[in-house]
Amino acid sequence: MQRQRRPRASHQHRSGPFLLVLFLSAVVAADDAAPAGTPAIVDTVCAATQAADPEAFDVSFVTTLEMIYQNVTRWSFGAAGSGEGNDTVFGLGQCMGYLSPTDCQLCYAQSRVKLPHCLPADGGRIYLDGCFLRYGADNFTAAATDASDTAVCSNATAAASAPPVVGTGFAAAAAALVRNVTAAAPAAKDYYYAASASGRAPPAYAAAQCWRSLNASACATCVASARDRLLRNCLPAAPEGYGLNAGCVVRYSTRPFYLPASAGGGGGSSARRIAVIVVASVLSAMAVMGIAFIWTRMRSRSRDDLLRADMGDDGSSGEMIRAIAASQLSFKYQELRAATDEFSQTNKLGQGGYGSVYRGVLADGREVAVKRLFFNTRQWAEQFFNEVKLVSQVQHKNLVKLLGCSVEGPESLLVYEYLCNTSLDHYLFDAFKKNALDWERRFEIVLGTAEGLSYLHSASEVRIIHRDIKASNVLLDDRFRPKIADFGLARNFMDDQSHLSTGLAGTFGYMAPEYIVHGQLTEKADIYSYGVLVLEIVTGRKSHNSVASSAEGLSLMALIWRHYTAGTLTELLDPNLREQCSEEDALRVFHVGLLCAQASPNLRPPMWKVVEMLSGRDHKAVALPRPTQPPFINVKGSSGKSDSSGGSASNSDKSPFSLNQLSVSGVQAR
Repeated sequence: MQRQRRPRASHQHRSGPFLLVLFLSAVVAADDAAPAGTPAIVDTVCAATQAADPEAFDVSFVTTLEMIYQNVTRWSFGAAGSGEGNDTVFGLGQCMGYLSPTDCQLCYAQSRVKLPHCLPADGGRIYLDGCFLRYGADNFTAAATDASDTAVCSNATAAASAPPVVGTGFAAAAAALVRNVTAAAPAAKDYYYAASASGRAPPAYAAAQCWRSLNASACATCVASARDRLLRNCLPAAPEGYGLNAGCVVRYSTRPFYLPASAGGGGGSSARRIAVIVVASVLSAMAVMGIAFIWTRMRSRSRDDLLRADMGDDGSSGEMIRAIAASQLSFKYQELRAATDEFSQTNKLGQGGYGSVYRGVLADGREVAVKRLFFNTRQWAEQFFNEVKLVSQVQHKNLVKLLGCSVEGPESLLVYEYLCNTSLDHYLFDAFKKNALDWERRFEIVLGTAEGLSYLHSASEVRIIHRDIKASNVLLDDRFRPKIADFGLARNFMDDQSHLSTGLAGTFGYMAPEYIVHGQLTEKADIYSYGVLVLEIVTGRKSHNSVASSAEGLSLMALIWRHYTAGTLTELLDPNLREQCSEEDALRVFHVGLLCAQASPNLRPPMWKVVEMLSGRDHKAVALPRPTQPPFINVKGSSGKSDSSGGSASNSDKSPFSLNQLSVSGVQAR
């Protein structure tokens, strides 16, 4: 393997407040920039050989990482395999035992975004400050050591000034700790053990962690190898070191890295929690105190000072605020606060990725929906301004109408037309409410959403990719007609651009495989999301996280493909619709959904063609092309236990994982 060294981020925890009002943001963060508080990359290794068929390999890669994600979010560990022949991809993800579930999700998310940089190499691994992720063409999950094992010695310290004096006393204490933790880890719960020696300056801390796919003897071999490499290469000179092996990590430091932030004195853990779970505690006391403090400071400053503070290097954010304040889009904060009855819970319609939505009645009697962005960072500033700019430029019967916004109060607010039936997911996935969605209404939602996307992709003045098409972002008016909403992640690009290279954003389960792997965004990503949505509409089942809830142990896409190949698709039609439509009509909608959700973006039809397939003259008489397999298929449940090392099962087997196989044909991934 070829080792790609990346500069390590400083372990110095940032202490700036995270509860910032939106228009006090300085420069809008770049799409691919990592937010503050994300785990640092310790080391990345990419294989020297490439996949025989990179495009088919990509499909298996995405599927494997999705399968691992399902288990990492539950048990902090996951292993999986998918594909067949040369396209097989195995993967393993593990969080260190000291990470909380929330920090584990953030760490895995970061590794999942960075590891595809190794592609089209047929293997790669990434070590982050708290987790590990690896993929490869061979089943490596039982490997304790290999030729890519290494040690990383660092001078990072918890102090902002000079590093601590590392003398023989610290070196002896750290060496003893490393020996202790590596001796104890193979017999410890989940193969994790940590200890400290704090009776000196600087104190010493150490931890050892084996992956749960190993047995106890393999773990002992792994940590012994990592221990010897650390003692040989990093001590006594370096104040911090990592022993990075195929099956384990051993680490020592002058910092209490394995302790919670409150115990260790750092603020990074709380920052990461805010970054990954924005809506976890909207009404918490910390939020109220932070916003009250900032609001008090804001009131003492003039409007000109605020505008100057908001401007970045190019002044774009400040100019946007001035333009909004001077336009007809501007609403007074107090007016919207009164309209929503002080943002009362009785008026709350729902909650999205970075804000809550409330029903309001303006002084003139108009009903509106007010999106309230309570927590704000520079990244969300971009989403706010992006939504204002893009939505104000497009008008279509199947797009929600932006009435205006407020940027003058302690929070930033977006004002939309009010749609009394809220969003599609409130009906589609509710056993009682879905009765309101008969076949005629569902078909109108399928067609109307297609028409709205077709307008965005090819008919509006600006070419727009939505990036987050899903049931919760399709709103319904009083006649259940659909309107696409939430343009915070949308992007526009010129006609002569083939794609945009962006950071990963959207909702897993709806995101196209080529976008997940390469970050290359085209309108084909929206078409894939639309295909998944169509299949949810006709089946009445959720696609995302459907494995755990499926009686068959398959994802929705896998189940649909199995029935499609068997000629029994109508068995998956929502039972509420059985007597409401012809078999021909139902199969055509299924077929369109499968065409849009194909793994190859080149095979997905453009949205104008989708509209034609559904509503054009003599559309029922026109034969549709045969779809190829979607990328997420035959993903089986992971409740079974497995000792992949071939040895006896240890106590680590309490957290199950699976090496499930996935049959994926050689379809195009991009």
